[in-house]
Parts: sequence; structure tokens; C-alpha cells
Amino acid sequence: MQIIQPHYHAIARTAQDYERMAMSGVVAVAEPAFWAGFDRLYPETFVDYFRQISEFEPTRAAEYGIKHYCWVAVNPKEAENPTLSHEVLKHMPEFYEKPNVLGVGEIGFHKTTKNEEEIFEAQVEQAIKYDQLILIHTPHLQDKVRGTKRTLEVLAHMNVNPERVWIDHVEEHTIREPLEAGYWVGFTLYPITKCSPKRACDMLEMYGHERILVNSSADWGPSDPFTLQQCVVQYRARGYSVQDAIEIFHNNPARFLGQNPKFDIKPIQLETIEEEITDMV
Repeated sequence: MQIIQPHYHAIARTAQDYERMAMSGVVAVAEPAFWAGFDRLYPETFVDYFRQISEFEPTRAAEYGIKHYCWVAVNPKEAENPTLSHEVLKHMPEFYEKPNVLGVGEIGFHKTTKNEEEIFEAQVEQAIKYDQLILIHTPHLQDKVRGTKRTLEVLAHMNVNPERVWIDHVEEHTIREPLEAGYWVGFTLYPITKCSPKRACDMLEMYGHERILVNSSADWGPSDPFTLQQCVVQYRARGYSVQDAIEIFHNNPARFLGQNPKFDIKPIQLETIEEEITDMV
């Protein structure tokens, strides 16, 4: 079956990932801007990073028949430096014109500080101004509930269309409120700090599949893009059809990301081909 990997940090992975993903049905990946493992010092460093994910990474993916899209943003961890962040924001609009840039992300909170909130609001405002999709990171572990709650409070006072906002890394204790507010949510299949394939399938059974995205967020940490395929297998093992799986792992990303016309992969539906059998006698 065809799969879209909606959150994948290709810059931190080898070409072998692309090859294995292509062999297992992945037709597209989307790469949000994220933390490099250290805090960058200069706005130009961000600009070169944005160039790498918007210009070079698509060529790597194309070698394996995979379409590569990306997002630009100041990630929540580095948003703690407002002076640097505002300088980076001045450069971001030039990337919205690139053929594979889908929006602003991932933004949001890391430790839910005032500086992070200032840059979060500034990036949401820029996304609204330039009509960009928004991808929001929610904090890890101990700050998950507080950060998600504050995210929703900030958004509630801004002129955002919830259907164009994806709140990622939700878990059992943070999924209900974003869904009820009309946002898209994401399950991130990532060891230790986020979700497992089993837990993702449990939440799909509890909440259905509308406005839900599943991703691996594979990066330079202990992670694996194939947790997404593991989730597909586990979901199918619970008795769901191939079309049911396609709705979650292909069509939902196509619906959300397709709100930006640059993302031209459409939802698909399996059909049985009735062929007339010719009598060979």
C-alpha cells in the first residue's frame, strides 16, 4: 500500500532510509525544521539549513522515487533566543515561494517559557499573513500537558483556521482537547519520549481516524522511520482493511498537506477490477 510519511527529519538520516521506505510503499515525506542538536548562533546558519532541506534533500529523495516537501521555522528550543529568532523570521518569507515548502513548522513550546511564547505567536502571525499551513510541536514528557494547554490558549486568541493547523506529538492525555477544538493532531511513533505503534492503534480505535496523522519523526536520536510501517501492520492485524489503513497512513496526510496546492498527491481508493474470463476451450 502507499504511505505518506508526514514528519521525517531526512537531514539526520542516511540514503538507506529512502531506499527502504521506497521499497515499503512510501511515496512522499515532509520534513519540518527542527533543532540541530545544538543551538545555532547566526540567522545565516538557519538560512543555509532551510536551503538544504528545500533544495538538496528533494534531490536525495527523488533518487528513490519519493517526493520531498519541507517546512521552515525557528524550532521551540531555539526560540528561547528572541533576538536571533526575529532575525530568522525576516528570512522565512522568501522560502514560501519555493515549490516544496508547505508552511511554518515545527513551532510551539519546549519548556513553555515567555520567550518561546513570543516567538510562537510571531510565527503563527507570519503564517496567517502569508497563508501558510502551521505545524506545532508539543513538549516532551513532564511538560506535555501544560504546554499543550498553553498552545490551545494562545491559538484561541489568534485568527487561525483550525483546519490548517496540525498539533503534533499528542498522547492519550492531550488528544481530546485539540480534536474537540477542530485542529488536526499527530501521533509520533518515537521511542522513550513519545508514542508506540500499539498506543497509536489504541487511540485510533478510541477516537477514529478523522483529522489524525501518524508519523515517525525520525531524526538523529534513537528513532526509526519504520515505526510507521510497524503501526500499519499492527492496525491491519486488528482486523482493519487495506483501505482503512490507506485512509490513515496516506489519505489523511494528503488531505491536510494538500491544503497547500504545492502538495499534489491526492487521496486514493482501492478498486476491484472485474475482468471477463475468456473460455480457452
